Amino acid sequence: MKKVQNIVIGFGKGGKTLTKFLAQRGEEVLVVEKSQQMYGGTCINIACLPSKRLVTEAARGTDFATAIKGKIEMVAQLRNKNYHMLADEETVTVLDGTAHFTGNHTIAVETATGTEEYEGGRIFTNTGATPNIPAIPGLKDSQALLTSTTAMELPELPARLVIIGAGYIGLEFAAMFASFGAQVTVLDHHATFLPREDDDVAAMVKENLAKLGVEIKMGVAIKKVTDEAGQAVVRYEEQGNEQGVSADKILVAAGRHPVTENLGLENTDIQLTDQGAIKVDPHLHTTVPNVWAIGDAKGGPQFTYISLDDFRIIKDELFGDGTRQTTNRGVVPTSVFIEPPLSQVGLTEKQAQAAGKDYQLFKLPVAAIPKAKVLKDQRGMLKMLVDPATKEIIGATIYAPESHEIINMVALAMRAKLPYTMLRDQIYTHPTISEGFNDLLKKPVK
Repeated sequence: MKKVQNIVIGFGKGGKTLTKFLAQRGEEVLVVEKSQQMYGGTCINIACLPSKRLVTEAARGTDFATAIKGKIEMVAQLRNKNYHMLADEETVTVLDGTAHFTGNHTIAVETATGTEEYEGGRIFTNTGATPNIPAIPGLKDSQALLTSTTAMELPELPARLVIIGAGYIGLEFAAMFASFGAQVTVLDHHATFLPREDDDVAAMVKENLAKLGVEIKMGVAIKKVTDEAGQAVVRYEEQGNEQGVSADKILVAAGRHPVTENLGLENTDIQLTDQGAIKVDPHLHTTVPNVWAIGDAKGGPQFTYISLDDFRIIKDELFGDGTRQTTNRGVVPTSVFIEPPLSQVGLTEKQAQAAGKDYQLFKLPVAAIPKAKVLKDQRGMLKMLVDPATKEIIGATIYAPESHEIINMVALAMRAKLPYTMLRDQIYTHPTISEGFNDLLKKPVK
């Protein structure tokens, strides 16, 4: 049994950033990663960066095979850079293997050459999340099955693609594959399209996806999947009628769940939530002292920037004043990389109404912004909600080109508790989408 000052299980964003920080302080860190294809974590290998690279290439009109080749080259470079970022540190050991707990502070690592055992002064679980596969008869065994990971490894574009799930991941892939030229059908059991978004925004998104050629069917019950003569057939029930759609590939986009299986947690006092995530307190402590959980493994929003903030919370506890917590992160912006991208922070109008919150509403069509004409994309709208008493922004939805950039400006204004007039009266460069705030915030519509 080897004693190690720090053990990090998983090479994801929060864990690798923490490892680098600890190493630069001269602390010893063992990083255990079960796949050499995951050095650097989910984001750079199978999620954020490769998917956004493909979205960008699709919008530029690049052919699918060329786009995939470029994505593979980019990921390989990033993976190598991330590996050496840690492995080249004198006090860091990167160990290829599968870890599981044997006690509250001990792990066994199965490697290619055998089993190694370690005791950690501190242990950080950073095992990420994995795609959900619904229990639909025939789906799991279908040769056409894709996940968000394998969909980005296809050597050629499927002519017909069925996507199960009309959530944000499903819609990103739907828009991307349709832009490359695939015939895309999206099936979802929920009755309402994008239920968390305002109805006017959701209607615009659905209309623009339809113009791309994406067919979206809500409120359907998928009965089974069969492989027939080189094709897959998805059979579903819609309004009491049984139907079927053929596809070359079926992409499951039904969410992701924390990776806690086979982690040996039954050998510890570490508890799980009802959703199967590792239970943590606001400082990311598990129910065992000196064991933390970082990123997707602990549940909650599955964003790489949340994992990065998890690192900040732990860093602040170990070497700061401990004031940072999950409960005081403040507002967290999000973006869905469809075309145009949909970005949001704070409350939507629907959420404000449900909470009985008084608000002023500002709206502006993207077509009113000169930069949209320059970009030849006048789709979408800007919406902002303001507290009438404080004049502070309580929420914004931006469905517009470059929204993923300017939503951060809104989030900053909200965190700083600035009055909305600061954005209204700001001098912006021209032409930009952000200068749309000058007109958006002139006069409320409600």
